[in-house]
Amino acid sequence: MSAAAETKEPAEGAAPAPPIRKERSTLGILLRSPAFLVGLAIVAFWAFCAAFAPAFVPYNPLADDLLNTLAPPSAEHWFGTDQIGRDVFSRVLVGARDILTIAPLATLLGTTLGTVVGLVMGYFGGWVDAVIGRLIEVLLSLPLIIVALLVLVALGPSTPTVVVVVGLVFTPLVARTVRAAVLSERHLDYVPAAAVRGEGAIHIMFVEILPNIWPPIIVEATVRLGYAIFTIASLSFLGFGVQPPSPDWGLAIAENYGVLVGGFWWTVVPATVATASLVVGVNLVAEGLQRAVAE
Repeated sequence: MSAAAETKEPAEGAAPAPPIRKERSTLGILLRSPAFLVGLAIVAFWAFCAAFAPAFVPYNPLADDLLNTLAPPSAEHWFGTDQIGRDVFSRVLVGARDILTIAPLATLLGTTLGTVVGLVMGYFGGWVDAVIGRLIEVLLSLPLIIVALLVLVALGPSTPTVVVVVGLVFTPLVARTVRAAVLSERHLDYVPAAAVRGEGAIHIMFVEILPNIWPPIIVEATVRLGYAIFTIASLSFLGFGVQPPSPDWGLAIAENYGVLVGGFWWTVVPATVATASLVVGVNLVAEGLQRAVAE
């Protein structure tokens, strides 16, 4: 008797054999990633500050004190004061609000537009993909920060303008990622099956394909968020982002970097460290998500 013939089906009601490999959930992978957890803690801290810092900071971040300018860190002012006597500690905590409002909005806009463009490119292919692809290549050949500056110079700096400009600048990058994901899905059985059922292109792209490519989109959006934070801080530093008297970090660095030569480091270093820590935190979260999706 052959081995195949000797194989018996499990008896009815018997417990099934344990699986050879236990699949790990994405959430479980993330919770076991120290880098992800550290990044999440950093982002959560600054998000908490953005939401609630105005209620508990020791000083009004916009109130100046011309009799106490450039005071070094002390028990009264933990991070010292700036050129016009404003408390640096209070300004750093409250300054998270602008950047954590503008950057996510710009990222959401760029991700949404990029997803739509990438779906169209990947699904239709042919001349549609070729034409849009050439336009994307032209845009990506230009320094993105220069493009943003040129548009802001033409339109004038304002919060809505910054959101739209940064979102549009990120659109080609997201579109390229989404296109690659769609190309890997387009020829799978469920796509032709939907077409045979008579479903239209919009239904197939947004109902059939989109739910299956969420993981790379989420990872790309998280990466873009880190770049958005850095870009918006850079624009504020150059005078084309958030405008005074906001305690925005980039603006705070721009207002006080001139006194560094006098040794008044505390007017600039806290905002610089805050910006860097938030970017690092977002990048750690993105790295954790990317590894979880890959596994």
